[in-house]
Formats: sequence, C-alpha cells, structure tokens
Amino acid sequence: MSKPKLSIVILSCNTKDLLEGCLKSLERVRDEVDFEIIVVDNGSDDDSVEFVENLKSQISNLKLVKNRTNLGFAAGNNRARKFCRGKYVLFLNSDTIVNKNTLKKCVEYIDKDSKVGALTCKLVLPTGELDKDARRSFITPWIGLVHIFLKLDRFFPKSKTFGKYWYEYISPDKIHEVDALQGAFFLTRKTILDKVEWFDEDYFLDGEDIDLSWKIKKAGWKIIYYPKVTIVHLKGATKGKNTSRFSDNKTKVSISEKMKYEMSGVNSMEIFVRKRLWSQYPLPLIILVIFGIKILKTLRFMKLLITG
Repeated sequence: MSKPKLSIVILSCNTKDLLEGCLKSLERVRDEVDFEIIVVDNGSDDDSVEFVENLKSQISNLKLVKNRTNLGFAAGNNRARKFCRGKYVLFLNSDTIVNKNTLKKCVEYIDKDSKVGALTCKLVLPTGELDKDARRSFITPWIGLVHIFLKLDRFFPKSKTFGKYWYEYISPDKIHEVDALQGAFFLTRKTILDKVEWFDEDYFLDGEDIDLSWKIKKAGWKIIYYPKVTIVHLKGATKGKNTSRFSDNKTKVSISEKMKYEMSGVNSMEIFVRKRLWSQYPLPLIILVIFGIKILKTLRFMKLLITG
C-alpha cells in the first residue's frame, strides 16, 4: 500500500455530531490531496466509537484509535504517532469544517519551502470573524503583562508594543511568520514531529500547541500563518471546559472535574514558563511571573467556587 502524502489526526471526545460534520467536509475535498484520516477517540461515552467504526467501510483510509479514558489533548493526539504514514501531519479539531482548496494550498505551500516547519490557515468563527488564536506570540513576561493582566491589546490592538500576542498590527490577510499556531489546524512535517517528540504530555489541555510551536521554532524551522485559505472553527466546542459540557441537565459533572478543565489554561501557562522561559530571563523576573500566575490561578479558583 502506497503511503499518503498527508495524515490528518482528529482527536474526539464525545463530539460525534461535530466529528460527522468535519469528516463530511474532508470527503468533499478528497481529490485535493492524497490523505489518510486517523480519528483518536479520547474515552468517549457517547456512541462516537460505533459511529466511526461504521464509517470505516464508507471512507477510504480511515483509522480509529481508541483510548479508554480522556488522556487530554497532548497525550491523545500522540497516540496517533505510530499510525501516521504521511509525509505531513495535520492536527485538526473535530469542531472544524474544512473548506475547498484549503488542504491543497496549505500542502503546496509547505511543500515548496523547505524552511517551513509548521503552518496554519485562516481560522474563521461561525460569526465570520477571525479566530485570533490562529496566530500567536509566545507568552514572554512583557506579553503576559499587557495581554493577560492589563489587557492593553484590547485597547490598542494595532500597536506593535501592546498588540503583539495576536499580531493584530499585521493584516489578517497577509502571509507572515509567527511564533505559535493553534492546535485546531496545525500542519507540520512528520520528520519534525519525530525529531521534537510530538506534543509534550505534561500539558493536559491548552498550551500544548504553543509548546510544540516552541520546539519546532527552536529546532530552526519557520512557522507560517497562511490566510489565503480558510476553515470554519466552532471555537471551543471540542473542549471539555466548554460551558456547554456543563449545561446539559443529563450530564452530571463533579466540581473537581469542572475545576480540572477550567483551570487547564492557567496551569498550562505555568508549565510553559517553567519549561521554556526559566533560563531565558533573570530569576527575579521569572519568580515575579510565577507569582502573577499563582494570583491568576487563585482568582480563577475562587470564581469557580462562587459560580459552581
């Protein structure tokens, strides 16, 4: 059996309806690139597994990897490693709809430039707005201060000084190099993934895409935001921390589980600082950053206790 050019990895946990829409969109662009699909089920307790099993006879090159429990985004995606046969690997959220020409143009772009290590397209929300997280800068002490705490980029988005995190001073229609991509559409080379050891499993949810971007960039590769093509991103619908997960009366979620998902972002922030920034800045500054994260974590914890 010949190897496909592209391996598409879709992680799913109780997202059967979303997954169905995503797979249908991929079938509509089947002729653009020779690709295989690896669906990794992350311990779903709906009928997602049965749904994919039934589709295997209808969709060519569709594989299913079953995890017994929810391993999180990083570890869940990593379970696809031994099944990927493509030259390129695309991590794709199940809450996405892939538009015409997106796969074709993205693969062509990375194919033509051997210095590109990872690439994303323009991610568009159902409202038609840009998903700002498609292109991000690494969280340095300065960016953390102006973006997370002072939120100055909300007031001065076009300022290179204050608006760097989301690159809002650069047109969203311009191709340019960035620090980090979002895991919803993350195209990279299989050889690079193997070199940097895929996602860091210290992250459960959030931050793992930024960390992988960091490792790829540190290895000397360019990371590109390529907005000439698009996907639709139903932002947050695949994440357990999404509020819709807890609003269903049929779903009883313990406060500890809810806390786990809601705190994942700030926990990932601390992991990234300790792993990637600790040796990059003076110790007093890093300690101050960690202290700020602890404050943010405490505030979020208190809010969850109050709101339940």
